[in-house]
Amino acid sequence: MLSFYLFFIYTKKSYPTMSCTKKQTKSERTPQEKENLVKQGNGKRLGLEGDKDLKFLLDGGNLVKIRSGSWQKSRFFRLQEDCETLSYDSQKILKKIKTYSINEIESVRKGRESEGLNKHTDPCDEDRCFSIIFNDRKKNLDLMAASPEEADQWVNSLEKVIGNMRNLDHQQKSEHWIISCMRKADKNGDNMMSLKEVKHFLRQINVEVSDAYAEDIFKKCDESNSGTLEGPEIKLFYSLLTKREEIDVIYGKYAKTDKQMSAADLLEFLQKEQRQVVTIEEALRLISKYEVDPVAKENKQMTKDGFLMYLHREEGFILNPAHKPLYQDMNQPLNHYYISSSHNTYLMEDQLKGPSSTEAYIKALLKSCRCVELDCWDGVNGEPVIYHGYTLTSKVLFKDVIQAIKNYAFKTSDYPVILSLENHCTLEQQKLMAHYLISILGDALLTKPLGKTVPTSLPSPEELKGKILVKGKRLNKLDAAFNHNVITEDETVSEEDEAADVTKENGQKPKSVKSKIKLAKELSDIVIYCKSVHFNSFEHSRDNQSCYEMASFKESKAFHLAEASGTAFMHHNMDKLSRIYPAGSRTDSSNYNPVPMWNVGCQIVALNFQTPCKEMYLNQGRFLPNGFCGYILKPEFQRDPSSQFHPNKLTKGPWLKKKNFHIMVRDISQQLPKLNKNKEKSIVDPLVKVEIHGVPADNGKKETHHINNNGFNPMWNQHFKFEISVPDLAILQFVVEDYDAASQNDFIGQYCLPLTSVQNGYRHVPLLTKRGDPISSARLFVHLMLLDAQ
Repeated sequence: MLSFYLFFIYTKKSYPTMSCTKKQTKSERTPQEKENLVKQGNGKRLGLEGDKDLKFLLDGGNLVKIRSGSWQKSRFFRLQEDCETLSYDSQKILKKIKTYSINEIESVRKGRESEGLNKHTDPCDEDRCFSIIFNDRKKNLDLMAASPEEADQWVNSLEKVIGNMRNLDHQQKSEHWIISCMRKADKNGDNMMSLKEVKHFLRQINVEVSDAYAEDIFKKCDESNSGTLEGPEIKLFYSLLTKREEIDVIYGKYAKTDKQMSAADLLEFLQKEQRQVVTIEEALRLISKYEVDPVAKENKQMTKDGFLMYLHREEGFILNPAHKPLYQDMNQPLNHYYISSSHNTYLMEDQLKGPSSTEAYIKALLKSCRCVELDCWDGVNGEPVIYHGYTLTSKVLFKDVIQAIKNYAFKTSDYPVILSLENHCTLEQQKLMAHYLISILGDALLTKPLGKTVPTSLPSPEELKGKILVKGKRLNKLDAAFNHNVITEDETVSEEDEAADVTKENGQKPKSVKSKIKLAKELSDIVIYCKSVHFNSFEHSRDNQSCYEMASFKESKAFHLAEASGTAFMHHNMDKLSRIYPAGSRTDSSNYNPVPMWNVGCQIVALNFQTPCKEMYLNQGRFLPNGFCGYILKPEFQRDPSSQFHPNKLTKGPWLKKKNFHIMVRDISQQLPKLNKNKEKSIVDPLVKVEIHGVPADNGKKETHHINNNGFNPMWNQHFKFEISVPDLAILQFVVEDYDAASQNDFIGQYCLPLTSVQNGYRHVPLLTKRGDPISSARLFVHLMLLDAQ
């Protein structure tokens, strides 16, 4: 059903509150009146009708755009009447307009928090500055207002519009997207659609149809035989276009009470199709929450619109809503959790000449990364810097990184952050590093053990809430913190250099170890629960190392150990933390597969967060549940000392829970984005891949056939079956691609989550972009059934 606001916005219909008389027609309205109507309609859609902050943005104002110390120019910024596009006049002489979608904005940050503003503006202008940060690799917009009050107005207004836009439900977002396409198709702006414009509109929404079909649907809607669609005819056109027959069938099967679902009917659907163990109270709760018709709600019934609303909200999503918030026990020792971890966190791009930035730390922390890496080197003027040594990557001040970490460490998650130091600095600059860590991080920095005795196990994430831990070398055992032992060693080495000296790798000689460096006591003393040590063997670690001592493994070494000694590696990780990092040969910032490392219980599986790739999608899926806090409790069999689990050699044990996993890929709910926006007639040919990632015996991949020229409502109805042996370690991934017979398929969207967090039944699957942002206009519709194997 076409909602009121869509019909209202597109047709610009007048209402008594508008400034036009009853006799005034659409064509007689002034351009300003038409624009005001559009603004009012879009404000209503966002729940901001008449809002003063929205009016402020629509009116716009001058801001100084800052690129450098010498390039600081005034530009007129405003929110366009669609209420979702920010624009400014980039060059007044050429009248060139630069635009940004509100949906592309990740956040708005008040103050001089970006590197550009921090470098190119005066500290006294702190309250006048703000930055607009984008989801993808677009450069920040660094801006300065005329006064602190005006800066506050811009920041607060933008945050309000962004927040309200994100809170729109799927139906509202889809309808608004269709409005945009209608406007683009309406070439002459008369608010009517000719047959030619209907064809153009269908291409805009990513569907290719024959001329005969376009003519047929046009004639059905052109009830006035005027040769154009207008008003109610556009409403009819939309209804025919967005009709979902598969929902009609499902609803019709259970709507047994006056062609509506009673609470008993809905309960039957929940129990039979969704496989939920629920009572009539749950059915009544869903009716109360999602039914849109007040009469049906009063009668405790659910209409088809209410049913569709339920399917599009979290109870109808594939992710179990009980797993979305924090639900796991957070009082286990730190090493009993997988920990979301980043490698070379400072890099924005490749490992050889890409930029280093505090922004990279901010983005990682906001994605709930809980272990970040700092490669520290001597800088000019006695200031330590962070960059990828012996390369052309740019440098960023150590103190600026620590300040960014302080500001953003606990924005997304309250659980502890680990700073993995790779220390190449001289003693003097190490002392300055320790000073910055202590002075900037303050009480958040863990500087002494929590208890009064030498620990025999690591504290829990709950005990370390709000704390920042330093991982690095220490001159002595942690006993010194209790008995004031001042015995120190003279030398130490960088942990990754040390890891490279373990043994020959893949038949090749390992690289030579670099020069040893002295370690400052001030820096050593703030390494508490994450002391970096050399790895010799699992037996040596068990017999000689304490719970707070941990090793780092290059990916090749870690994969070899996981394959050859999987059970021993898992037992090692029951007592200690392990950190895995990518090979130095990955100069393009590519990633290794993290799943085999999680399979043997490794906690800190560090990946290049800046690179969108399958490995990062899996990481995002692994840490999606449990409040997106960056910590996931490992399965019991990876924490039980008696466990003999080996991921590559499955034997009987509590890990073996054989399942048959059935998936029916039904369709795409609404529209996929056009990949080639420069080619008007370019239409996607979508297909869906379904993959299981877990122990080797469970790994599998299936895919649907591709559908030619239909990105709007492609339908497959294809069934797949996977046999699962260790569901506790399995990750389910959906990937939607644009088929190409001549070259590699193009990526459209994906979604990952642990198999243990999947809901059975008819479910919608959100789709995410390469950067992990939701595609608001499209969702997969699937039917899932995880059953015990017979």
